[in-house]
Amino acid sequence: MSDVNLNWAVLGVGVVANEMAQAFRRQRKNIYGVANRTHEKAVAFAEKYSVTKVYDTIDDLFADDNVDIIYITTPHNTHYQFMKAALENGKHLLSEKSITLNSRELDEMMKLAAEKNLVLAEAMTIWHMPLYKTLWHRIAAGEFGKVQMITLNFGSFKEYDMTNRFFNMNLAGGALLDIGVYALSIVRSFMDEKPSDILSQWKPSPTGSDEMATILLKNSCGQMATVALSMHSKQPKRAVISCEKGYIEIMEYPRAEEAIFVDAETGTVKDILSGERNDALMYEMQDMEQAVISGDASAMKLDMSKDVMDIMTDLRKIWGLHYPKEIW
Repeated sequence: MSDVNLNWAVLGVGVVANEMAQAFRRQRKNIYGVANRTHEKAVAFAEKYSVTKVYDTIDDLFADDNVDIIYITTPHNTHYQFMKAALENGKHLLSEKSITLNSRELDEMMKLAAEKNLVLAEAMTIWHMPLYKTLWHRIAAGEFGKVQMITLNFGSFKEYDMTNRFFNMNLAGGALLDIGVYALSIVRSFMDEKPSDILSQWKPSPTGSDEMATILLKNSCGQMATVALSMHSKQPKRAVISCEKGYIEIMEYPRAEEAIFVDAETGTVKDILSGERNDALMYEMQDMEQAVISGDASAMKLDMSKDVMDIMTDLRKIWGLHYPKEIW
């Protein structure tokens, strides 16, 4: 982390918030503040991780002048309202994926952040893992040749509990916003341009959320991608980036620390290692702090998060998948 002392606060005390606190602890730092809808859970979180301040209300967090950066870890259907309040109060924001429900919400927040001269970013591990930075650099240098085709799978088996966030339409459930955002972020990061031609098929769950989807993408450079998502059947988290000189295979790609490159002519397999899976949130927070301190937020790749959000919004419009009270 940076030598400059920036006060972080976390909104929400779920799994990601606990991972964030553990990442701070490994760096011998503490979270400054915490807020949660259920105050008692925030108190317990603060006691567990030696958090300096527990807020009585979420609005108290936004109003605290001592807070520099807020990490929003609540469900993505709540992000827009929290982001707007936080930005209006002058806070830099790192928001869990998906950063908003749709492009309209993200466009509004990007405009507000620019007006306030604040850093707004999506907590997308792929943007920050050292492995991807290494691969992007080596591809840009021509080592593997041009990227031609990308193939991605991501499937989780979730029981048909229609009240949980994976299928609950009131919580913006579904495969696309929960796991598809990772797959599409991989696609966008290895393509030279945003895909413009998109075809898809999808299957709704009993609640109407997207249970399964297959997506075909192509950009003006001729690069293509296929994405297969499922929320009620297991798939490997596997990415294959096919280049002119061979292919790169990445398993467990949301927090990958290892890839292999298979040479197209010789079949030789080379390991590519960089970073540590367990430090995924530390890398995010380091890049975020550097963006705030330097004023250069390019490493946060909000432009790519915007491209991914546009793709997901367009897909849901085609599918007719509209969340309750959502405004496109």
